[in-house]
Amino acid sequence: MKRGAASPGNQNFSVAAFGTLLLVSCSTPTAHAHGSEAHDTPASSLLSQWTPNLWVIAAILISSLLYGAGQRALLRRSRGLRARLRLECTAFVVAQLSLALALLSPVDHLSDLMFSAHMFQHELLMLVAAPLWVLARPLQIYVWALPARLQQTVWHLVRAPGARRVSRILTNPWLTLGIHGLVRWLWHAPLLFEAALRNEWLHGAQHGMFFATALLFWWSIVQGRYGRLGYGVSVLFVFATAMHTGALGALVSLATSAWYPLYIERGRVLSIDAVWDQHVAGMIMWVGAGLVLMIIGLALLSAWLGEAHRRARRGTVAALVRENQARTEEVAR
Repeated sequence: MKRGAASPGNQNFSVAAFGTLLLVSCSTPTAHAHGSEAHDTPASSLLSQWTPNLWVIAAILISSLLYGAGQRALLRRSRGLRARLRLECTAFVVAQLSLALALLSPVDHLSDLMFSAHMFQHELLMLVAAPLWVLARPLQIYVWALPARLQQTVWHLVRAPGARRVSRILTNPWLTLGIHGLVRWLWHAPLLFEAALRNEWLHGAQHGMFFATALLFWWSIVQGRYGRLGYGVSVLFVFATAMHTGALGALVSLATSAWYPLYIERGRVLSIDAVWDQHVAGMIMWVGAGLVLMIIGLALLSAWLGEAHRRARRGTVAALVRENQARTEEVAR
């Protein structure tokens, strides 16, 4: 297999991503059971109030234990992977901490009172936790934590023709770009956003869809079908995401009235002006998310240039070897 090309394992494991998405969807609804009571909590206690959501805690702990077991199994098989696994483990740890910060920390409670805190929570899920999760390749690592016989069954399933066809659909960056963008815009419509604030299950669905579509988007451009040589094209998809999220952020930030009247009522607990809070939320999406996307785009561009340079060097070396072989054969004759 050519170096830089995406392996079938990378492609087909986008199918297994649905297991993770279901896990997140099951975890997030109860995380917002406090939605109706947060605005009755004294403001002084909000900054130290964590969300004791057992579903989220269990999901983070179980996935972390599986990841650690998978990494140990891989290290026993090949010590040469140590450096790569260390980097992936770092990405996984930061991703898990980001999920905990978004769903368990005081940010979760503040998001019921402040639109800006809610926006920060969403960007943590979509622009920090999701891409780092993809870089950590947890789905592949999890398989190595399984018994040998079960490993073979999983590999057989994900390499089946049907799974490959589904994988090619799920790793189509045009499709994931459109779905992720549509989900982001639709959930910020006032009717849907306020409905999510009032209903814990809708709120969980909102967060689940944000994280799920973000995972698919980042998977398609980082671990997708084109491998590292596709990173150059991936920069364009990241740029497109920055453009449409920046446009939405600008609309939110420059609005002269509150989009979500519920935050006017709830914001009184903290004596916060809802319009000012909305301006801050818009800037988080417009400027903050834009900077993160720019950094990710530059990292992808650097990886693409590095891979192109390595391929050019290998091509040059191969050409020199062939030339030397030709000269040797000519001298021998």
